[in-house]
Amino acid sequence: MRIFALSDLHVDYSENMKWVSELSTSDFLADILIVAGDISDIPTRLRFCLENLARKFFKILYLPGNHDLWVIRDQQHKTSFEKFHEVLQIAAECGASTGRFVSDGLCIVPLFGWYDYSFGTPSSELKSAWMDFHACRWPEGFEVGEVAAHFAALNDLSPPTPGEMIITYSHFVPRVDLLPLAVRAKQRWLLPVLGTTRLEKQLRMVGARLHIYGHSHLQQRVEIDGVRYLNNAFGYPHETWIASRGLQCVYVC
Repeated sequence: MRIFALSDLHVDYSENMKWVSELSTSDFLADILIVAGDISDIPTRLRFCLENLARKFFKILYLPGNHDLWVIRDQQHKTSFEKFHEVLQIAAECGASTGRFVSDGLCIVPLFGWYDYSFGTPSSELKSAWMDFHACRWPEGFEVGEVAAHFAALNDLSPPTPGEMIITYSHFVPRVDLLPLAVRAKQRWLLPVLGTTRLEKQLRMVGARLHIYGHSHLQQRVEIDGVRYLNNAFGYPHETWIASRGLQCVYVC
């Protein structure tokens, strides 16, 4: 059995939806696909994508990204926490798992999260330009720190069985040094909304040997202190120079 990883499918773009639709119906039927967030905030498109993938893989493992929790096109009273649970329900109905997956010495653990400014303090320019600040809606009194804490508290951090291969996955970046130095220098203003150190602490607690993440759209594969970190974002159609635009096998059982 092979484990493939992908994130940031953004099927609101017709080119991306076409790629999902045309993926082989026979090549991956014994394999697992980890989808590390950002499919669509439109439920019908999210459902179409997950149903399509579920027919083509043995198992789909998925957790929502920030785009999936936008409510700008939803009812005015709906919060992004409510959208989160709606997304989980859609995933379940499509046959995708959003919980811990265990099979024959393999344990794959989703880590829900949100950024909490542990990568830096946001500027007024970022708060104005970053779409989440306009498209997400949280209950009264919830700032990003409370939002991040809420999602982190949902994660199953129970210890694995000794000898298991532990793979964790998140949408958000777990440590800022996964972003190349040149990117950090050039895009410093974006760092506050890219990730959280909470995820790094949690993946270490679980005992991960491989961590899949998304959100940055930057193709990356690096090992730090015994953990391999991998980002395989599909990305926007114009991002061929930074995103893979395809599947990547990350582990073979």
